Amino acid sequence: MKQRLLAIKDIVHITGITTRTLHYYDEIELLKPTFVADNGYRYYDQESLAKLQTILFLKEMDVPLKEIAAILKLPLEEQREVLKQHNDTLRLKKQRLERISAALEEFVAGKDVYHLSIFNDSAILPLPEQYDREARWRYGKTEAYQSFEKKMQERSPIEKERQWHQMEDVFRKIAACMHFQPDAVEVQQLVDEWRGILEQSMPCDGHLLMCIANTYQADARFKQYFNPFSEQGDLAAFMHEAVMYYVQGLGESKREN
Repeated sequence: MKQRLLAIKDIVHITGITTRTLHYYDEIELLKPTFVADNGYRYYDQESLAKLQTILFLKEMDVPLKEIAAILKLPLEEQREVLKQHNDTLRLKKQRLERISAALEEFVAGKDVYHLSIFNDSAILPLPEQYDREARWRYGKTEAYQSFEKKMQERSPIEKERQWHQMEDVFRKIAACMHFQPDAVEVQQLVDEWRGILEQSMPCDGHLLMCIANTYQADARFKQYFNPFSEQGDLAAFMHEAVMYYVQGLGESKREN
């Protein structure tokens, strides 16, 4: 019995692929028709249909068309070995996408970008390390930064994490006091607590405190970081003003002494 050939409309009906795609596969010689009639109509046999279904399967797995063409030329066992490697790549991509999706959910929920594990397993450095390198570039030659770096090298990851939580806790307390004026006693006591946490890592005189406060105010990244702590306004600006009053008080204390 003579094998019945499938016209393009039959292939489209069976697979859901478009006519244009079939024509393109013909042009790039990925899937040539079995027979082309005098009127230019393309026809495909059952073997071609099976090959097309394999192509569609590989394409669904994000295998580029050039690689699909090369894979189809291999024996079945070699095809499976290549696809096993491709599957390992897809697993890694899946893990990365899940990590990015989780980070995006955290960011949308209000978590600061600094704390998102967005660049793990990437050629891009994690944001904490980027910030550390930026700080070293800006302040690495200063005595205060060198003291800070030395102390941080001596501290364990648990100690660093504890200090970070202490710092975030005092930011929350200050945010809760934004209904006061920045020079209010309650706010100034919290600024003093903030300074104490900083001094776990480096000596903080008035000049350094002003530099830090100015960075809070001027660097948009810090504004983004502070926003989640407060629902009452610009915490970065409030911190800046409160620290300036605090430093002014330090100056007055020195004059009194």
